[in-house]
Amino acid sequence: MNLFTATDILLPKIEDFFRWSVIACDQFTSQPEYWQEVEDNVGDAPSTLRLVLPECRLQPGYEKLIPQINANMESYLEQGVFRCCADSYVYVERTLLNGKIRRGLLGVIDLEQYSYKSDASCSIRATEQTVLERIPPRVAIRENAPVELPHIILFCDETEDTLLGNCEANKGSYPVLYDFDLMCGGGHITGWLISGEAKAAVDDLFAGYEAKCNAKYQGQAPVVLAVGDGNHSLATAKACYEAVKAKLSPEEAAKHPSRYAMVEIENIQDEAQEFEPIHRVIASCDVKGLLDKLQAEIGAAEGYPLSWVAGAEHGTIKVDPTKGKLTVKIVQDFLDAYLSEHDGSIDYIHGEDTVEELAKAPDTLGLILPPFDKGALFDSIQAQGALPRKTFSIGHAKEKRYYLEARRIK
Repeated sequence: MNLFTATDILLPKIEDFFRWSVIACDQFTSQPEYWQEVEDNVGDAPSTLRLVLPECRLQPGYEKLIPQINANMESYLEQGVFRCCADSYVYVERTLLNGKIRRGLLGVIDLEQYSYKSDASCSIRATEQTVLERIPPRVAIRENAPVELPHIILFCDETEDTLLGNCEANKGSYPVLYDFDLMCGGGHITGWLISGEAKAAVDDLFAGYEAKCNAKYQGQAPVVLAVGDGNHSLATAKACYEAVKAKLSPEEAAKHPSRYAMVEIENIQDEAQEFEPIHRVIASCDVKGLLDKLQAEIGAAEGYPLSWVAGAEHGTIKVDPTKGKLTVKIVQDFLDAYLSEHDGSIDYIHGEDTVEELAKAPDTLGLILPPFDKGALFDSIQAQGALPRKTFSIGHAKEKRYYLEARRIK
């Protein structure tokens, strides 16, 4: 089995994709009004809303909702809501709120070649540390589900733009599957079917990309794909597959649909991929002591700039570049060690203005991280493993992947 390949893709036999497609379940978890708007939009129409569990509903007793979700999946299959695009890819263009177009390619990965462990050396790796406590609720849904609906995005790292560039160049020859505005201000999305000879050409393009990864990291197991979004959903797919695999022979496991997970591949080098730093605010701490320790342990005469603010005071510390390739990992490793031995609590903040406002409180230090260098991500994972949680943010909440396609996993 190749690392990434085409698959049998399920799409609804409906014209109203607007009500069918809803945003990833882990978005707007503290904004029930968003999901109420989704409910109002969907009404009684067939929709992926009935096939997922928005995390804003992960309240005590949520387990009672899961049998109905699985029953809805079975019902949609029995009623013929889906049609199957056999042995295919889907090329996707998502027009974002800023007008930029984010391109992607939908297929499946082999979960045997993926791990969410920080020290993994396989071809598909997590970019950030996985919170194991977030997996069981997702397993409860997937373990009895007949289909999967992905919001997982994996990055390739291709400066030549060969894979997606060729898909874009040839899209005029592909059949259009859908072309519509996403609900609740999610922008616009268009998808094209890639099958037959066109599919074989994409197979060759991905094989060429994988060969370049092997050549770049000669003598090492290379990072070929890195998780950009949906890390915990992919970890859930892995956990469910491992449970199924334990009951099968090697021959049965090799062919079982749960061995694979549907994902969308995007190019980290794409102009539309905008990474934003996530800043740190440490409250109830000894500000001077923390700054002194920070300078002593990770500071240098020259290095990566790290701005700090505490009340009316502010300054910059140069972070020693010999400590690693990414400032955020060096800083987070230091903070984890420091806070394990000293007073203080940490929060993760978007926006410099918010950091400065919070840092006005007594005994509070704000650390403003520099812009995230997305070009260093693959090399950093290759050298140091998965990054700390809250390392970076990719785009805005409304720009996360919407559920659209599905695939049988039983």
